[in-house]
Amino acid sequence: MTETPLERLRRDLKKTDRKIVTLLNERADLSKKIGKLKAESGMEVYDAAQEAAIFDSLKKMHGAVLPEKYLKAIFREIISASRALQKPMTVAYLGPEATFSHLAARSYFGSSTTFSPQTAIFHVFDEVERGKVQWGVVPVENSLEGSINLTLDRLILTPLSIRAEIFLRISHCLLSPREHMDEVTRVYSIPQVLAQCQGWLRANLPHRVLIEADSTAAAARRVREEGDGAAIGSRLAAAHYGLHILAEGIEDNPSNTTRFLVVGEGESTMTGRDKTSILFGTPHTPGALYDALEAFAKRQINLMKIESYPVKERLWEYLFFVDFAGHGEDEEIKKCMDDLRRKTTFLKILGSYPRGEEAR
Repeated sequence: MTETPLERLRRDLKKTDRKIVTLLNERADLSKKIGKLKAESGMEVYDAAQEAAIFDSLKKMHGAVLPEKYLKAIFREIISASRALQKPMTVAYLGPEATFSHLAARSYFGSSTTFSPQTAIFHVFDEVERGKVQWGVVPVENSLEGSINLTLDRLILTPLSIRAEIFLRISHCLLSPREHMDEVTRVYSIPQVLAQCQGWLRANLPHRVLIEADSTAAAARRVREEGDGAAIGSRLAAAHYGLHILAEGIEDNPSNTTRFLVVGEGESTMTGRDKTSILFGTPHTPGALYDALEAFAKRQINLMKIESYPVKERLWEYLFFVDFAGHGEDEEIKKCMDDLRRKTTFLKILGSYPRGEEAR
């Protein structure tokens, strides 16, 4: 019987799949050997700088057919599986499951990682500091609502370092066990999310009762249990709780993005495209902040963020959180930090790490 064009293409696809599986097994074997060498030399399995270099190289490898974002998603899971072969890894995040923090952690570490949901940001830090998990993922700022003070509070005190950053584009979905929007009489979510979607809600679900929940995942769980109403949350929440997505992208501002930090012990090595975060205090005298920032200006070091933060024990005194381009091991950065120490009352280097790709 003559083979049809579709059958021939499927046969070729099967041959290609066999080649892919063979190459994946070869890569897995190499990965296990690398893991053994790392264990013998006391190196960490997770290496933010090395993984950043892999993803950077993918930009030059992707072809005309497979877009870069799909290639990166595939390799995210390949790398996650490779890490798991070397040594099982656990990551704590602000839970419960199916929150945006969970989505950020999974999008960065891949699904071959064990994730440990925590009820508060300080619990994430506690789990890592006590050695119960290797890494933690915490939200640090939102493009619309600013910094998350609970994370900044803990960065002041923690012995951990910032090892990487994650930018997650926040896209809200309307989720419900019902299949039609006109059946929805109540909408649940956290106050910030309800505020971020208020224009869409007024236009599409006017006069519905809006009810605050502890988290977007808690809202999804509640509507699943009650059998009616709707929650505003992520696509991950819809899949996790078995809900229909009645509408997507309902946020009023399409640029809504949250920045997350990966915290852990040790330091990340230089990649050539790094960011450093520091915290410092200045004398309570005129021009003190200007003098401090001169250390960056005269070396033409790019300040990416500066934010004042009140010292809770002292009225009207402030610390400053600063992000700047470069790595702490760079000689010019070292000179800058030495200069800054002489001009400040307190300086803490929070970490140097590969610069994350901001959500488009």
